[in-house]
Order: sequence, then structure tokens, then C-alpha cells
Amino acid sequence: MAELLLELLSEEIPARMQGKAANDFKRLIADGLKEAGLTYSRLDAYFGPRRLSLVVDGIPTSQPDVTDERKGPGVAAPDKAIEGFLKANGLSSVDGAEIRELPKGKFYFAVVERKGRATSDVLKGVIEAALSALPWPKSMRWASGDTRWVRPLHGILCVFDGAVVTVTYADVPATDTTVGHRFLAPGPIQASGFDEYLEKLTAAKVMVNQEHRRTLIADGIEKLARSESLTLPDDPGLLDEVTGLVEWPVPLLGTIDDEFMDVPSEVLTSAMRKHQKYFALVTSDGAFSNRYALVANIETPDNGQAIIAGNERVLRARLSDAKFFWDLDRQKKLETRVDKLQERVFQADLGTVLDKVNRLGALAASIAEKMGGVGSADVRRAAQLCKADLSTGMVAEFPDLQGVMGRYYAQQDGESPAVCEAIAEHYSPLGPSDVCPSSSVSVCVALADKVDTLAGFFGIDQKPTGSKDPYALRRAALGVIRLILENKLRLPLGDVFAQAHAGYGAVLKSEQAQSSSDLLGFFADRLKVFLKEGGVRHDLIAAVFAVGNEDDLVRLMARVDALSAFLGSEDGSNLLTAYKRAANIVRIEEKKNGVPFSGEYVLEVLEVGDAQALAKGLATVEASVTDALKIEDFASAMMALATLREPLDVFFENVTVNADDQGIRFANLNLLARIGSVMDQIAVFSNIEG
Repeated sequence: MAELLLELLSEEIPARMQGKAANDFKRLIADGLKEAGLTYSRLDAYFGPRRLSLVVDGIPTSQPDVTDERKGPGVAAPDKAIEGFLKANGLSSVDGAEIRELPKGKFYFAVVERKGRATSDVLKGVIEAALSALPWPKSMRWASGDTRWVRPLHGILCVFDGAVVTVTYADVPATDTTVGHRFLAPGPIQASGFDEYLEKLTAAKVMVNQEHRRTLIADGIEKLARSESLTLPDDPGLLDEVTGLVEWPVPLLGTIDDEFMDVPSEVLTSAMRKHQKYFALVTSDGAFSNRYALVANIETPDNGQAIIAGNERVLRARLSDAKFFWDLDRQKKLETRVDKLQERVFQADLGTVLDKVNRLGALAASIAEKMGGVGSADVRRAAQLCKADLSTGMVAEFPDLQGVMGRYYAQQDGESPAVCEAIAEHYSPLGPSDVCPSSSVSVCVALADKVDTLAGFFGIDQKPTGSKDPYALRRAALGVIRLILENKLRLPLGDVFAQAHAGYGAVLKSEQAQSSSDLLGFFADRLKVFLKEGGVRHDLIAAVFAVGNEDDLVRLMARVDALSAFLGSEDGSNLLTAYKRAANIVRIEEKKNGVPFSGEYVLEVLEVGDAQALAKGLATVEASVTDALKIEDFASAMMALATLREPLDVFFENVTVNADDQGIRFANLNLLARIGSVMDQIAVFSNIEG
């Protein structure tokens, strides 16, 4: 068994592409080895700003020998057939073939033994194929070659069992040599195995393992922060990005000039994080501090003082712009910026952002009324101002701060706290980990914003298709679902969708009812995805949605919870089995007799005994279910259904459903159909698996 070491050295690879590229390369090499019949005991991939590295251990030095047996014609077959078989298998005469006795007679067999190739020869093709197939979000050509790759490739180190594999890609031949850190140790490094490669690169100021770099950065910053009685907020995305920017991380601390500390902390954090890749630090009570962490890619004799000074100089220029916009924007009231939204297109077919704001006021107020008329005046005011900060210089410079800056400007203008909070929160939740608004004004405006978007795009038939969702409508739908469920809102979505559609007036050409129906179907699919991630069975959601006319998500979830608990019991499980048996019988007999069984029957027509006992029990259950559904007591409705289990089991055991007498037979079938219709008031049980 031997080891393969492979490194691709290039110009700096964008940090966001490194991890996926390493995983893709690892997958392609693994697939190539498998296809070549080569096993291995270990396959690890490493990545950094200048190199992708791969180590595969436990590979045999040659492919296994393979024996192929090919059946030929019978020994009594025509000479031409036998000659063709011999030629096809490289045999000069029948002496080279075996004769085997089979049930249908004697047949020729060609036994071809293929000697396994040397692994080093096989690896060349595997690696070059993997390099050609490696996908990149963006690639480029360089020099005079036609090969495309993410960045110009400078070197390939490829060693198997201590010897160079003659791989060539992009006119770069493989060697057993790489280089160290670009500035600290740029000289050549020779390696014949992974351990030597790791040791020599570490000595040359290159930390190959990305997890080690990540840990060193996090621990180093936390240590520096503790020395200043500060803490490092959790920011895994930035930590991952910075890990991909440095080969030899050196954490340092910088200082923000006091003149910028009156600028909102979100602005300072955004400027440092997005543009400079700095880590904001906070005090023990969570307050923003004037200290930040940066990660250099080089050690210096002055312990980074010149690097810190240079970064502070760059940051000073960046924050000067932010402070300029902060001071300039506050010279106008937020409400004076609303009319400027007429200059911003929401969507070409759906009008401007000002048009959207005008719709939001009415829609948010309607939602507030359905929620009990909570804060109607604040809701309308927040809806009017929620998009106004899009016209500010600060949001133009820092688009990720829309909403956040609106809150600051609204606070300065003396708007109510509820309005200010709603302006900041109306985009939320943006994702599964985002905090969901809980204050009533924020919830109303956030719902109106998302529902208006959904109604508009569905109205112009711009729905998500497959994996494409350019307007993030799936995310908007999941946001609506979270807002309703987490705040337990009793909101009729059908009415809300219809009102949102009507708010567009003549802009939308599609039928309002059809658009609302399509939206409800879309929400059903999104709800299945959302609940499936939470461990809820998708078939239970489908069963409840199939009842129809259910657009209250809180009530729907109550049905699902009751149904889940019911089916988890022995009675529920057995009743589901009996239901499906009854439904199958009814379906078959409807097809055979050519008549539907509606569930209407005369009690006296049923045979005295178990059939009538089931019918009387069903009448009691039906009344109980009807009463329970009126007060939305779904658990009691399920308990009532559970009492059907025993009489239904006895019915199937003792009653001949398809009696000779047609009247009795039809009464029996209508009784079974009636059971199905009663159960289907709670959920369509035929949609439930199992």
C-alpha cells in the first residue's frame, strides 16, 4: 500500500470558493479511483488561499488482476461463428478456449486474464480527468493556453509512493516541489510524502490544515480580546472567510478613532466586516467597543505595529465616508424621503417602491384589524416609512443596513418606539436562523411586506420553478409561515392573499381567485418543507390540507398535532388500517357497480346485530366530531374516532359486506363510505402513508 500526495498551487483563490472546490476535487478523485478498481484507506482534502491539497493513503501499487469469462457458441456451431468468437477474444485456435458442459450442451468459453496496470500509470488519467471536471463558479484563461481554471496555475506537486506521477494540466507538469509562504519563505520545497510536506510547509510559514488555521485565528483573537476585557461575538461566516485569506495567520488588535464612535455600531461593524474583514469586539455587557481584531498573513519584527497602523489608516478613510452619510442623512426627516421612492423600481411589471409602500399601508392595517385592531395608527405609519431609508446615502453605501438605518432616523424624528422597531424588523425573518419579530406592529408590517411581494409575483406568473427562485419567494413564504406560527396568529390567509392581490388593481391581469389558490398551494408545499425539517411527517400535512378551505395555519397545526398523536396510539393505527380497508372496498364496488356510494343509508335495511351496532356508534361519533370541530377541539374529535375501532373490527369479522341481497349490500357499502366521510372531516386519511 502507498500514499498519493497532490497539491495545486495557484494565484489566490477566492475564499468563498475554496471549501467547495476541495470537496468537489475530493469527490472526483474518489470516483476516479473507484472506477479504476483502486481502494484506499484515507482521503483528506485541505485548502487555503494559494493551494488545494489532497492526500490519499492505503492505495495498492497496482490494479488487481481481472479474469473475464465470455461464453461462446456451441462446439457444434458453424465454423464461421466459432471463428468470429475466437477472433473477437484474441484466440488463434479453439485450443485456447475451454469447453464446458451446460444443460443445453457443450459450449466454448474464452477466459481472458487482464493484468492490473501500475497504479502510477492509472493515477495520471484519474487526476487529469478530475482537474478537467473540477467545477468553478467563475474561471479564467491566462497566457496563451486554452485551459480555464479559477486562477492562473503555477505548480502541481504529485507524488505516489515517493515518485513523481507524470501529470500535466494547463501546460504545467507535475513535480515533487512546491513553495512556502509568498513573503516569509518563498523558496522551493521538495516533498516525497504527506508528513514531510506538512513538516516542511509548516517550517516555511504555511499552515496547510484549514481547521488548524481557523482554530488559531479564533483562539488568538479571543486571547487578545480578553487582555482588553473584551469578547469576540460569534461570527462563523467571517471566521471562515478570513481562514481562507491567510496561510500564516497572525491576529492583531486595532483601534477605531473616537470621532467615529457616535456613528451607529451596525454601520461600523458592516464597514469593518464587509470591506476590511475585521472582527468587531464588544464589552462584557455587549456594548460596542472601539477595538477590533484583524488577521495579518505575515510576521513582522515590530510585532505587527506597522500593519496595525496601515489598517487603521485605511479604516479611517472608510469610516469617514460612513460618518459623512450619517451626518448628511440626519439633516432631513425620514418622511421627506418617501416620495423619492417613486424613482426606485420594485419590479418592471409591478410598479415602483412607492407603489408598494402605498399598498402596504392598507394591507398592514387590514392584517392588524384581523389581529384585533392592535396599534392600527402605528402600523400605518410604520408601513409608510419602512422603505424610506432606501433613499438615504447610508443605505446606498451599505445596502445590508436597510431597515436598521430607518430605525435610527425614525428615532431621531421622534417616531414612536413601535414604529421605529417595525421599520427595522419588517424584513425579518430573512432565514431559518434569523430572529422572528414578535411585537404586533412589526409582525403586521413584516407580513404585509412579504404577502404583497408574493401576491404580486404570483399575479404576473413569476413563480419559482425547480431550483430557480430569483425573487426569493420561497424565503418570503417561509417568513410568513414563521411569523404566523411563532406568534400564534389566527389569520385567514386566503382573505389576506385576496386583499393583497386586489391592492395591485389593474396592474395584475390574472384571476384573483386563481392567484390566491395558487398561493395557498405554494404555502402548503413550503409548510411541508418547514415542518419536515422540524420532524413532522409530510403526509400528515397533506392529509390536513386535503380537507380543503384550511388557510388558518395555527388551526392547521393543531389538526396536525392531534392527528400525529392519534396515529401514534394503538387505536389510531388500527383505525387507519380499517379505514383503508373500507375505502378500498367502497372504491372497488363503485367501479364494479357503476354507482357512487354517498354514505346515505337506512338503518333498518342493515342486518340486525353488528352492522346496526356500527351504524349507531357512527351516529354518536359523527355528532361528537361535529361538536368538537366547531370549537376546534381536534384532540376530542380524534378520541371520538377512536371509539369506532372496536365496532368496525367486529363488523369486518362478522358481517358479509357484499351480501347477496342488493339492498343490504348497498347499505353496507354506504355505511363504510359514511365512516370515511366522517373521518375525512378532520383529515383525508387516504393521504396518510402506512
